[in-house]
Amino acid sequence: MRIAELHPKPDWLLSVVADDGRVGSFDVTPYLECEAFDELRNPDEFMKVRNGGYFIEWECGADLSADTIDARWQVVDRAVSQTESNGEES
Repeated sequence: MRIAELHPKPDWLLSVVADDGRVGSFDVTPYLECEAFDELRNPDEFMKVRNGGYFIEWECGADLSADTIDARWQVVDRAVSQTESNGEES
């Protein structure tokens, strides 16, 4: 999976859009027990997440791979591509 869009939300949730159009959320809370994620307990630091496509990372050095997110996220929808919304097949 490649991460097309990433948006941090309150309560240590990430809104994720995959390159294949799947939309879901990923809960970072279980990772906050790990030493590498200590700084992310501060909500302001958590919001400083950066999308690297095949990984996400924070300024403090904590990171997660897209494979980890793909294995543990909750898919809630599928984004409609511009082609699909125009009635064209892709």
